[in-house]
Amino acid sequence: MQIKSNYIDIFNQQIFAAEISIENGKIKSIVKINEAVETYILPGFVDAHVHIESSMLVPTEFAKIAVIHGTVATVSDPHEIANVLGKAGVYYMLENAKKSPLKFYFGAPSCVPATTFETAGAVVNADDIDELMSLDDIKYLAEMMNYPGVLHRDKLVMDKITIAQKHNKPIDGHAPGLTGHEALQYISAGITTDHECFTIEEAKFKLEHGMKVLIREGSAAKNFNALIDLLHEYPDDMMFCSDDKHPDDLLIGHINDLVKRAVNKGVSLFNVLKAACVNPVLHYQLNVGLLRAGDEADFIRINNLEDFSIEETYIGGHCIARNKHDFIETKPEKIVNNFGVKLKRKEDFNLTVKQEKVRVIEAIDGQLITQEYIGKIVVDNDCYAHANIDDDILKMVVVNRYHDAPIAVAFVKNFGLKNGAIASSVAHDSHNIIAVGVNDDCICRAVNTIIAAQGGLAVVDEENCDILPLPVAGLMSNMSCIAVAEKYTTLVNKSKSLGCTLHSPFMTLSFMALLVIPNLKLSDKGLFDAIRFQFCDIEIKD
Repeated sequence: MQIKSNYIDIFNQQIFAAEISIENGKIKSIVKINEAVETYILPGFVDAHVHIESSMLVPTEFAKIAVIHGTVATVSDPHEIANVLGKAGVYYMLENAKKSPLKFYFGAPSCVPATTFETAGAVVNADDIDELMSLDDIKYLAEMMNYPGVLHRDKLVMDKITIAQKHNKPIDGHAPGLTGHEALQYISAGITTDHECFTIEEAKFKLEHGMKVLIREGSAAKNFNALIDLLHEYPDDMMFCSDDKHPDDLLIGHINDLVKRAVNKGVSLFNVLKAACVNPVLHYQLNVGLLRAGDEADFIRINNLEDFSIEETYIGGHCIARNKHDFIETKPEKIVNNFGVKLKRKEDFNLTVKQEKVRVIEAIDGQLITQEYIGKIVVDNDCYAHANIDDDILKMVVVNRYHDAPIAVAFVKNFGLKNGAIASSVAHDSHNIIAVGVNDDCICRAVNTIIAAQGGLAVVDEENCDILPLPVAGLMSNMSCIAVAEKYTTLVNKSKSLGCTLHSPFMTLSFMALLVIPNLKLSDKGLFDAIRFQFCDIEIKD
């Protein structure tokens, strides 16, 4: 097969008309021609860090949408499903991904459970890591979120790092806000990347000291604007990633969107394409072609260098997407899950307090970090704590989904609900049930809707309830991206009709239980101070 197009040579930083010959799934030759051609050919895009589970799609369905945006490979951390099912969940993702032409490359989850301050559905120990790292399909040790364990050289943490080094595979980092001496300690343990930088100063410090920095633009966490200017100076040490991408956003765009935005902001085309195509392949040693003679024929064709509209996506020499239509076969997928909790009563959500003044989790739209807010709640004559809707301080709960246990209760600000409740079985990282609402009745009904479905996203008002079921580990649907996105959009719109002001309510809700991101979070065991890495009281002691 021969293709005539304007060839974008990233390595030599030139563009010229060429005839590209493809044979047996590989690039046979690239020959310069003296013809006028309209399209451009370049290596396919790679998402350098993504949790496929956050799309609420199994890998085969994720692939069908990603390829129309020019994505040919992902560096995927399966720790979401691992927190539910252990290493069996990792094997599930590997098996499902093999049914798709998109090149999924997985890591061995380093932190399952993420902390000892929450209840997960499984444990991935050092022996499990060694087993997974021995597989060719496992390319790296996934994000080391337990940065306090790294700093204190915790034995289990260091054993996992040593295993990765034994297998000569890179170690991904996760150290939001860490700079100075502590960052140097973290880097010296052998950790090579970070996708959690939210200021340019933090990212630059890590780049200057040998780390690769990923520019993340997901459905909740958005760091593109803060970090993109660094790509002028560090083109060989940066990559693009989505981290967590909900299905409605995935339908709109993927890494292609970051490429377009970066070029339109004046970053050199070749610097942008290094981050989008080349750097992930080289860093993780992926079997992904970079459009050189002898490479796998993994590439895309676009019609211009302004909006990067994807005309065709090729993987292994086969066209798998053209003009926003994929050619990937839909295959049925089995259901795996881990749900052991019984339905709850309204009384189970009671919280008694001695005063109105409490610590409140202040959610920040577009960020994973939160702030601590001191606010006043409503306390009745029986000393039960209730939401203060007028001040947008709502009740939030985390319910252990693996077995019956006391319910953790706290308060959160900036969700904006004036009526009803929303709930989800996607609650990073242990994926217990998390819910926020205006009163205990609504919260209870939302939680029970999730329990009855064995996983999903739910919205309830005073009379009705609606749910997007997520039967695969309580994290993913077995439906198509379009079907999931339509239902998800319906639920988001319903939550906003109840007053929610967040861009991505369910994504933000899912991170309110993520203890490894500052400042204040809620696990199934209680309110947690992620700065001091310890539980804290809800009530403020005068």
